[in-house]
Amino acid sequence: MRKQLRRSQVLKFFAQFEPCLVGMEACGGMHYWARELTKLGHEVKAMAPAFVKPYLKSNKNDANDAEVICEAVLHLHHSRELLVGQRMAIGNHIRGILHEYGIVLPRGTKALSKLSAILEDAENNLPDLTRQLLAMMKEQHDDLQVRSDAIQAQLQAWSRGNENSQRLQTIPGVGLLTATALAAHVDNGSDFCNGRQLSAYLGLTPRQASSGGKQRLLGISKRGDGYLRKLLIHGARTVIRHLRMRLQQGKPGGNPWLEQLLQRCHPNEAAVALANKMARIAWVLVSRQESYRPSWA
Repeated sequence: MRKQLRRSQVLKFFAQFEPCLVGMEACGGMHYWARELTKLGHEVKAMAPAFVKPYLKSNKNDANDAEVICEAVLHLHHSRELLVGQRMAIGNHIRGILHEYGIVLPRGTKALSKLSAILEDAENNLPDLTRQLLAMMKEQHDDLQVRSDAIQAQLQAWSRGNENSQRLQTIPGVGLLTATALAAHVDNGSDFCNGRQLSAYLGLTPRQASSGGKQRLLGISKRGDGYLRKLLIHGARTVIRHLRMRLQQGKPGGNPWLEQLLQRCHPNEAAVALANKMARIAWVLVSRQESYRPSWA
């Protein structure tokens, strides 16, 4: 059947059918339509455009409060990411303006705290209009910082009441942001048969270009949720950095698997491999309701 429907006609159209399986392309309004179609008795599956195999997102309904709250948590993450990006852009803009007058600020948010002293310095040859502009940009930068901190406080409050989030934070390299994003996105892990499916969904498994019976593995697919993938890889890099620091100090690294991996791989490859492993461990913790064991490292 090929039928073009207006928005107001969609629910009336599906209401005339017996409960069936409805496939949808993942998009911004998918969750709303999934909830409405589920109320009519249909089962909804969403397919991401970049995937061949659909990713199951069923049972999205208003009666399931936990699912709705998880969606709200993901919205908090995306909103915080937007605010942080805007804050960084303003900070870089401020540094660029100061650099034109021979004033160099180091990277980082803390370095911008010196801006007030720079603006009050009458001997640095900054024009008055430039001082006014920088003061306005600094005010906007600080306001974005306050807003992003407020969102992070909301995430902390949600995390304290969520067992999966608390459980995930016991994994080395998984902090508040990664744990809350995983707990909200993966829930109890029932949408995936095993940890490898979760890591493949996050784009942490190799692409294949196999032909003629020969298997050829390429770089990671980078499909799926790029935000979650980024958080896991950043967490893996933190683990690698701390392990190297311990080894330089003559202390045991505490992760023989990772130490051996770093001896034969580039640190970036090791970070991706560790992120893949972290995703698999995360699935085990939430699906089996288990606690993290260091032996898994």
